[in-house]
Amino acid sequence: MTAEQPWHYRRVLVTGATGLLGSWLTSWLVEQKAEVVALVRDAVPRANFVRLGLDNQVNVVRGGLEDYQLLERTINEYEVEVIFHIAAQTLVGIANRNPISTFTSNIQGTWNLLEAARRHTGLRALVVASSDKAYGTQAELPYREEAPLVGRHPYDVSKSCVDLIAQSYWHTYQLPVSVTRCGNFYGGGDLNFNRIVPGTIRSLHQGERPIVRSDGTLRRDYVYIKEAVSAYVTLAEHMLNGKSIGECYNFSTNHPLRVIEIIEEISRLMGRTDLSPVIQNQATNEIPDQFLDGSKASKELGWSPHYTLEEGLRETIAWYQEFLDDDAARREK
Repeated sequence: MTAEQPWHYRRVLVTGATGLLGSWLTSWLVEQKAEVVALVRDAVPRANFVRLGLDNQVNVVRGGLEDYQLLERTINEYEVEVIFHIAAQTLVGIANRNPISTFTSNIQGTWNLLEAARRHTGLRALVVASSDKAYGTQAELPYREEAPLVGRHPYDVSKSCVDLIAQSYWHTYQLPVSVTRCGNFYGGGDLNFNRIVPGTIRSLHQGERPIVRSDGTLRRDYVYIKEAVSAYVTLAEHMLNGKSIGECYNFSTNHPLRVIEIIEEISRLMGRTDLSPVIQNQATNEIPDQFLDGSKASKELGWSPHYTLEEGLRETIAWYQEFLDDDAARREK
């Protein structure tokens, strides 16, 4: 490892490695010649993690965040230096239906990881994924880092707790932890087709009208997944240099969009403006307007997004078109 190549042979643990962010982050780390350990709960053959061949390029540990002994063994036996804690139950609808599983995965899973990390002397940086949802409903927009964390519904509360617990391990034990708060990620590899971007692309690709569970007016940040990788890596590199430890950062495009606007842009890029969305207006426990002020990350980390919405969506659409065509061909065999 050198200042020019900070990730060469760096021992890194990624939780949630088969998810959207986890797979792209793991791929980037492998390209940088890091020694990656991936915590994987479920085997998902269609996952981007597998499509990229990462299961044959990293050390895969099978298990979940609920298993404290597994986490402690993994961190110590692999002599982990950096942890990206991304694993979580991320779907609001599931959290509403089954809050206990969400609390167990998100809250207990996080304190298990933090405690296991605290008992390991070689850790240099631990980046914990919180969310814009941790802020709950705020009177002032955009959200700034100093705003209170006041989640009210199960998913939001789980993220408020994760955020505060992570901060407590810095303030109490000086564990080198920092927190990211991001909006909605989009990009190839998200197989949760209930989400608006992959769901819209699949519907249009199949010649069907996209489904909108809300009324279409919810306003959110949409961050392209390659920008998210850049954000996490930038923060970790600052931490490895002894900076930005114990901090929380919003990562945002600073250009929030309504759900209907993102659907319209996808429809335009796919040439299917003839397929108007079906507005179901059935979403519950959703905050109408939720977006972030990313000026702290820009000022202190030098991070800013480089992809336009069109550029990010074009790459995303291309990924799903290939994936869906491959999937259809597989099913026909």
